[in-house]
Amino acid sequence: MRLGDLLRQLDNRLLPPLARGMARLGHGRLRLRLLTTVALFCSAAVLVTAVWAADRRPVGDPTVGEVTRVGVTQGQSIPGYVEASRGELRALVEAAAADPAQPTYALVTMSAYLAPDRLTPVLAGIGVSEVFARLWRPGTQTEIVRIPALRVPDDVVAGMAEVAARKDQEARDYQERAAGVTGDGARERELRLYYASGARVADEEATAYRAGCSCVYAAVVRGDPAVLERIAARPEVRAVDPAPEVRRLDRTVFTPPLPEQDDVARPPADASMPATDDGPSAGGEPGADPASPPTSAGPVADPPDPPATATAGPTGPGVTEPPPTVDAPVDDPPPEPDPSADSPLVENSSSRTAPEPSADPSATGVGGGT
Repeated sequence: MRLGDLLRQLDNRLLPPLARGMARLGHGRLRLRLLTTVALFCSAAVLVTAVWAADRRPVGDPTVGEVTRVGVTQGQSIPGYVEASRGELRALVEAAAADPAQPTYALVTMSAYLAPDRLTPVLAGIGVSEVFARLWRPGTQTEIVRIPALRVPDDVVAGMAEVAARKDQEARDYQERAAGVTGDGARERELRLYYASGARVADEEATAYRAGCSCVYAAVVRGDPAVLERIAARPEVRAVDPAPEVRRLDRTVFTPPLPEQDDVARPPADASMPATDDGPSAGGEPGADPASPPTSAGPVADPPDPPATATAGPTGPGVTEPPPTVDAPVDDPPPEPDPSADSPLVENSSSRTAPEPSADPSATGVGGGT
């Protein structure tokens, strides 16, 4: 039998019964029952969908709005912070011995400013996320920079080069602004001194970072408690502050103490700023805040380097907001070893406020305007 004949026979047998069934559905009680059933089914489907949609909650990030802070706060005792960090690390190591824990983030604070190549032995065997750096100058408020560092010391050196380029541009900007100030009023003289001071500090920072200065004083790392304990025992390390509560670095603010601070965390006095009508802005001078530490604007010998360590080891790649700028009395300069770290840069600076030019119509302003 051919395929066409087979299909015709199927049509003759199946189509007539289907046609009669459809005709019955179109009349009488059966049609009413069918329509009622379909309507009930549709209503039930709509109701179930509405209840399901109402019970659903929008899925969001539970950490939104939460900020974790790790480090010291302004006015906090630094010896107390160091001791508390040691206690937290001991407790973490003991807990891990009984129940092995996951790697945890920690803030490693150095006892001195280190150069990039000195970081390798200090942070050997642990993942590094970023480092904090600052050019130490007595009585000068310099910028704190954060340098992402997954590869130590390569990323740190590259990050310092980026900072140097930015500081070069910053120095040029200050010089151009100083040149644009005309007039010889008190405010105009003060403004030129302010810009000259900013250009000088920016130029010093550019020169130091380009040379791979001993400027790194803290690092954010992630590792096992036993590795953190080993790092804490190194002579270059001042404290290891474990932070198992940290889940996201972009929601965390790290504020490590500066190496020259040994009492409390406090804002710096900037002796590099020009004097105002109320008296010099530097601490230790007439008119200065009596609560601020004494500072010296004169030349001070570079801080001594601590002994270098002989241990070296591989560094693993590692894992945000900058710490408060805090300066200690210049009379006690910090030791300055040479560490190594790596990575791109992020900056966090202590801002300087430029004095406003005179509002007197006879005085001239910035940019040559009259």
